[in-house]
Amino acid sequence: MTRTITPRLRTLVLLFLAVTGALLAGAGPASAHAALTGSDPAQGVVVPKAPDQVSLTFSENVSTNDDSIRVLDPQGKRVDLGKPNNLTGTSYGVQLKSGLGKGTYTVAWQVVSADSHPVAGAYTFSVGAPSATVASVGDQNAGGGAVGWLYGFGRYMSYAGYIVLVGGAAFVLACWQRGAGVQALQRLVVGGWLTLTAATLWLLLLRGSYTTSGSLGDIVDLDLLGQVLQTKTGAALVSRLLLLAAAALFIAVLFGTYDKREEGADKRDLTFGLAIGGTVVAAGLAASWAMAEHASTGLQPGIAMPVDVLHLLAVATWLGGLAALLVALYRAPADIPVDSTAVRRFSRVAFGSVVALVATGVYQSWRQLGSWSAFTDTGYGQLLLVKIALVALLVGIASVSRRWTGRLAATAVARADEDDATATDPARPEADAEAEAEADASVEAEQERETVKASAATKRAAGTADAAVGTGSSAHDEAADPDRAAQLARQQAAKDAARQKRVRDADPNRFGLRRSVLAEAGVAVVLLAVTTVLTQTEPGRTEQDAKAAAASSSSSSASSSSGGALTLDMSFDTGGTDGKGVVRVDLDPAAVGLNEMHVYVQRPNGRAFDIPEVKVAFTLAAKKIGPLPVAPDHVTTGHWAANGVQIPMAGDWQVSVTVRTSDIDQVTVSKNAQIG
Repeated sequence: MTRTITPRLRTLVLLFLAVTGALLAGAGPASAHAALTGSDPAQGVVVPKAPDQVSLTFSENVSTNDDSIRVLDPQGKRVDLGKPNNLTGTSYGVQLKSGLGKGTYTVAWQVVSADSHPVAGAYTFSVGAPSATVASVGDQNAGGGAVGWLYGFGRYMSYAGYIVLVGGAAFVLACWQRGAGVQALQRLVVGGWLTLTAATLWLLLLRGSYTTSGSLGDIVDLDLLGQVLQTKTGAALVSRLLLLAAAALFIAVLFGTYDKREEGADKRDLTFGLAIGGTVVAAGLAASWAMAEHASTGLQPGIAMPVDVLHLLAVATWLGGLAALLVALYRAPADIPVDSTAVRRFSRVAFGSVVALVATGVYQSWRQLGSWSAFTDTGYGQLLLVKIALVALLVGIASVSRRWTGRLAATAVARADEDDATATDPARPEADAEAEAEADASVEAEQERETVKASAATKRAAGTADAAVGTGSSAHDEAADPDRAAQLARQQAAKDAARQKRVRDADPNRFGLRRSVLAEAGVAVVLLAVTTVLTQTEPGRTEQDAKAAAASSSSSSASSSSGGALTLDMSFDTGGTDGKGVVRVDLDPAAVGLNEMHVYVQRPNGRAFDIPEVKVAFTLAAKKIGPLPVAPDHVTTGHWAANGVQIPMAGDWQVSVTVRTSDIDQVTVSKNAQIG
């Protein structure tokens, strides 16, 4: 039996390693789930004087530390004052040193999104005028490198351990209670527990380096580990370890007391108790993922987290039960075969799990994508399409397994009828005994041939002439020789294994079921790898929102608007009482030659803001043209206009607006725009 199964198991292992390596390596260095949606100063702008702070706005809440937002001057030196502050909602700001000079400044950030994944990036802005810069942010490696790959592999193993642990135990309790005494199933469930426990500890050690430096040396940094324990993800991993202690007690009872308990009311009560306790522990373990990852942030987290728990339970019951069924079909001893009743029960459980999986998966897909276009326009959507295809393939193979299950059940009924007929036919037992004896003859003949060969070798060594006496002496020597006894034991084991294999392979329906379940398990390995990568990929809804925000920012800092017109929005603060607002400059057609310009000034609440004076200037630094001043005429409350604004040539023009809110309070704000 071992020689028959080993190639299949080797194939599964190779498939597991190949798919895991390919998919996890292709996940990308920074699997960010929070996206930068805005910044002040904005990317690429030129401001007349150095700002007091730099603020970043993300698509969701993030966790920060002293190095989360760094601002570097043109010489590459830090000019920020340390740990960022949460300004409003998802906006975070860091104060800058005073007296900063002109030139190009680099803003680099590395934060952890609310769903536990790191995100990093950088951009530049200029004070006065752009300049050369030596600032480098090449060490931004959040979630990447060797640590990122190892962390992703740990996530895969944690999912795999959870599925085998929960699904294997559920298979025993709900489908095949006699399986509690099968050592192969015991090893499977215990192996799932050990895998999940080891992977959780591994993730806990890697977490600090994964979200900060990405250095392997930081894995043993106890200070970093202490910081991880204070985060939401650290708390989730510690909670998982505590629940695994309860799971160990559950396993001990399932394969100890429960296995030894005789059938009756006591065992039924124990089954009910184990089912309740096991469900609570399994749901708690699933919640350790839900409370720290995708489901805990974004839309409807109060609904998403229970749905995520149900989704994980359905996956574990289906795929973990599938693994347990595969082990039972291949490894269960001949005296405790997995029967058709157990297979039919699992078929019903698997069907219910698939229904729950589809229902919860539809909700999760809507929540993470938000639009049909996200299926093809985002990496998350494309991976989700691959997952859907794999689930469909798995369901198709499962339907084949259901047909084999039906045939197996029909065979069992036919055998029961045959047993009834045997009871009324005295000649039937004798015929069956003869058939069984003939079936054993080949195995016994092989054993006898091995014995004769060993005896002949012993007789030749002893030089005995009399074959009968030599045979007797050899048998006596063999009984006293431990090596010979071990050889006989191996022969007997081979005979028993061959008999068990013959019994299993005698039923073509059972053989067909084993093949189809093996195919299901192979697809499940690939499906789990895709799912792991999917949990590390930026959701489609977030990716599209980030693209829309970037497009909006680009349009407001460069040329945009329909019909070739240019619109620039700039916030200002003159520092005096009632000195904050937004100024908008509309230039039409934003081309070389004469243009029409309108300037609108609004308060922060959007209402028109009437101020004493507004002046505009255009500068083309690349050609040393300007500033070209323009004094627009006051039209109405908050509105100024000018006709015949002359733009002499095309280029990247700096548009500066001077806003005066009182006799002494004024400020100049500017943005660059491509005109012409």
